[in-house]
Amino acid sequence: MQTAPFWTDDFPRPTDLPVQAPPERTDVAIVGSGYTGLSAARVLARAGYDVTVLDAETIGWGASSRNGGMMTTGLKDDAQHICKQYGNELGRRLWEWSLDAVDFVEKSVGEAGIDCDFARRGYLYLAYKPGHVEAMQESVAWHARQLDYHDMHFVPREELSEEIGTAAYFGGVVDSRAAGLHPAKYVFGLARIAAEEGVRLAEQSPVTAIDKAGEEWRLETSSKRSLYASQIFIATNGYTTDVLPYIRNGVFPVGSYIITTEPLSPALQAELSPRGRMFVDSKNFLNYFRLTPDGRMLFGGRHNLSPNLDVTESAHMMRRRMLEVFPQLADAAVSHTWSGNLGLTFDLMPHAGRIASGPHAGIAYAYGYAGHGVAVASYLGHEIGRMLSGERASVTFADIRQQRYFFTRYDSLYLPFVSAWFRILDRVR
Repeated sequence: MQTAPFWTDDFPRPTDLPVQAPPERTDVAIVGSGYTGLSAARVLARAGYDVTVLDAETIGWGASSRNGGMMTTGLKDDAQHICKQYGNELGRRLWEWSLDAVDFVEKSVGEAGIDCDFARRGYLYLAYKPGHVEAMQESVAWHARQLDYHDMHFVPREELSEEIGTAAYFGGVVDSRAAGLHPAKYVFGLARIAAEEGVRLAEQSPVTAIDKAGEEWRLETSSKRSLYASQIFIATNGYTTDVLPYIRNGVFPVGSYIITTEPLSPALQAELSPRGRMFVDSKNFLNYFRLTPDGRMLFGGRHNLSPNLDVTESAHMMRRRMLEVFPQLADAAVSHTWSGNLGLTFDLMPHAGRIASGPHAGIAYAYGYAGHGVAVASYLGHEIGRMLSGERASVTFADIRQQRYFFTRYDSLYLPFVSAWFRILDRVR
């Protein structure tokens, strides 16, 4: 069992990816080389800007090469609550934006010729308890009535065998607009295309300080080299550091853990996932799972909210849960176990825009994808790129007010209590 992401073992970072040391000056400095940063960089480069993407590790090292490769519709917070919280007009706009985000990825990989196993086979949201069924049925009707959305339908328990090879759930909702892909192929494909379009990629360049230098910004890296830029975009999501307190006070990391089995026989694959769906269950400490393009079962989720659990210990816990769902996998060896950080906000919404005031006013940011990052990060990064290039005045989530707290960065202190509360909820509801 390898304690490394399956995706980058299957498709390693290309050795010929053109990377270089940070220059002395650039028009736009982007901190973070995942889907968000690379999508923004491509827009800016095509608009004629000199763009440098900096990463503390290697290109795509974070969640963009570690996630489950699933693109579900909607955001982390459900559409009904969003409409109640922000009004029907904005709620509907955000729902349609989430659909556009999946379409954007499909169009982008097609136009750029990125072979990343993109497939739109839908996903199945599974009822973990009988008491969750009624809310799922009501949700399907609400989406049709309020959002004019008819691409989801409820599947009763007696018909679930047509969708999934388990008796562990009590019904589910199929949404046919969802999709899946190979995360490493996607992020490295984005990086290669960005480099071909003129983006400068700089690895092993953690930013340790940012301050104003006349009309420009000065970014200091761990090598004590300074990079001067006219504009900055922070695209680090669940890997955001304390360099800019305003941004760190808005987002905190949560660990997500994944295992994969060895490749399964075609017959077993067909039994477990007859339609090749993405799967998510309805627990607070949810599980998500799917077949990989080469026929492994990928099974992920959260044991608690910590990003620092031992991945070997995690693998044993995740395997036990996997066998509760799929006893047929008792003889399937676990090939890989790994983790990655989600970026969460307290209101479970993405947030983006520019810092409005203070010593870092004008710096752009985007974060808070909460497990929906493949599509949301890609599309929001594209919007930020258009904003920085002057093609648009703002971005979709800039008008959603966010509460920021000085204690956000002390997540190791409060997340255990939040985790305990979620465990209680999973037992009683």
